[in-house]
Amino acid sequence: MPFHIAIVGMGPTGLYTLQNLVQHGEPLEISIFESGGQAGVGMPYSIASCRKSMLANIASIEIPSLSETYLDWMRTLPLAVLESFGVDADTLDERVFTPRLLLGQYFRAQFVTLLAGAEAAGHRIHIHEECEIADLHPEGDKIALSTRVARLEPVFDQVVLTTGHVWPDDKDGPESYFASPWSGLFDTDIPAVRIGIMGTSLSSIDAAMAIATQHGVFRDEADGRLVYALGDAGSALDITLMSRNGLLPEADFYCGIPYKPLTVMTDNALAEAVTAGQDGLLDRVFGLFLRELQSVDRAWVTGHDLDGSNADTFTELYFDQRRRVDPFEWARSNLTEAESNKTSRHTVGWRYAILRMHQKMGDLVTELSEDDHRRFDSGLKRVFIDNYAAVPSQSIRRMLALHDAGVLSLLTLGQDYITDVSEYGTVVRIGTEEHRFALFVDARGQKALESADLPFPSLRHAVLEAGQDIPVVGDNYEMPSLPGYGGKVVLGSLPYLMHERPFIQGITESAEIGSAISEGVLARIRSNPAIRMAAE
Repeated sequence: MPFHIAIVGMGPTGLYTLQNLVQHGEPLEISIFESGGQAGVGMPYSIASCRKSMLANIASIEIPSLSETYLDWMRTLPLAVLESFGVDADTLDERVFTPRLLLGQYFRAQFVTLLAGAEAAGHRIHIHEECEIADLHPEGDKIALSTRVARLEPVFDQVVLTTGHVWPDDKDGPESYFASPWSGLFDTDIPAVRIGIMGTSLSSIDAAMAIATQHGVFRDEADGRLVYALGDAGSALDITLMSRNGLLPEADFYCGIPYKPLTVMTDNALAEAVTAGQDGLLDRVFGLFLRELQSVDRAWVTGHDLDGSNADTFTELYFDQRRRVDPFEWARSNLTEAESNKTSRHTVGWRYAILRMHQKMGDLVTELSEDDHRRFDSGLKRVFIDNYAAVPSQSIRRMLALHDAGVLSLLTLGQDYITDVSEYGTVVRIGTEEHRFALFVDARGQKALESADLPFPSLRHAVLEAGQDIPVVGDNYEMPSLPGYGGKVVLGSLPYLMHERPFIQGITESAEIGSAISEGVLARIRSNPAIRMAAE
């Protein structure tokens, strides 16, 4: 019998795992379990979680290719389909941002193409959609799966968990409160009332857009401006975004892809910093970080008083000038700059350096001491997130249109605030101030999850019994030395990996994880004579 693999969750991570697995020369048997209606799409890109107004913040040039690039696939679509998604065929290129729903359809099409190639190569694939796995448990030297109503046949040689995002279930909460935008907001008729949205990221902007489009329309003017026009019934609509620092995200900026190598924060320099010991590591790495910035844009560093900064002061200095300007005026100016740079293909050196360095720092976090980890989380991590979480220019235009229409405002929370949720609405208290909202949405995005959050009771029990408050995974995301499961279960679900890899979100990371998972699974087949003979 061929080696039988179960993949639980067929979003982007599962899709890239499948792509790499079916390149294996010997036949495999792969069973795919997807709780949604269409395997391959992924929750963030599905009709259950998106509206056409919601843009993906990744363009074709950044998406690791499957059977064809996203751009090549879009070019095969009829003009009417592109137009229905608001995509202009005349301006379509590898850097265009498109609706998430369209990206989801691309992933579905690539999934179907992968299946055809896999079957032609002799692999056996089984698809189980709208099938939610409730538990997995050891059975001899294999793993058995079960749903809420039945144990499944057959048992599996390897189980790969790529279940993706997990959002709070707030079914028992008041109707005026949404624990996330994906907890029913998009399926609800939202009244034109005062609405609070926690967060200012793209997820928060999407929530605001989903509400705004129920009460008005965006319209392109002849002078190039985007305006928002409220319907008569929506005159009382009032949306407030809020965050601790009271800043809006910046517009996505032009840069070279693939990334050019860094000149100061090189792999060798980082290795030397780590070799010197854990004590003082963050400060040594910050020295590399600052020197990299100085090497590409000394004037910007000096102009922001960053030359004498350290790992604890840099962040406040970095945001200082931005805090002194009205956030919507800053957004307007930043949008103009970003669009001009895209037209001229100009790369802002310091922005590009921070973008490239965030990947290096993400890999280094596990080397930091507990104290340095805390310092990083409260400092430099915020700079990196601000940089790589830049949003599509169209999202900035829409925010400005809402603000100009008197619909959207921004609230600075600071470090000490209290949120009281009740059936009568939500009250946000900042010192002696009270801000009351008839409806409230927590749109702060995916939170890191722990072992106690695992949705599979038997696996959860085993992990907790092993003393792992956070699931331990190996280089290829296998769960080693776990009684009954060791070597046979792979955990590639992003929320459980975020503790040690704080920037592990997005499609590029999904592709890297999928590649590593498949390498581990195939290495296990090759190294185990019994498995290899069974596969043959």
